[in-house]
Amino acid sequence: MAVPSNPWSAFWQRLPAPLRNRYYLALLIFFFILIFLDKNNLWTQWRLWRAKTRLQQDRELYRQKIEEAKEQADAFELTKERYARERYYMRRAGEDVYIIQESK
Repeated sequence: MAVPSNPWSAFWQRLPAPLRNRYYLALLIFFFILIFLDKNNLWTQWRLWRAKTRLQQDRELYRQKIEEAKEQADAFELTKERYARERYYMRRAGEDVYIIQESK
């Protein structure tokens, strides 16, 4: 058995036929660089997708809290007027207020 003089040629001969095609090999190297070594690799894209999903969930949570706060503000507007009328005897112009106290 003859030992090849160039170790790369022996390696090259053992490769499957599609990998011996230099265009296919260049394409594989290109995809490897894009998937693993590039600035926007798969790991980065996955982390960005997770962050986007988390931010969307937070946005929905804050929208719900804003709606609850608006409902509470509306309810407060109604009770604020009632509280001012009962405690401080406030009234509107042209309105008479009668105070009825409960007997104990």
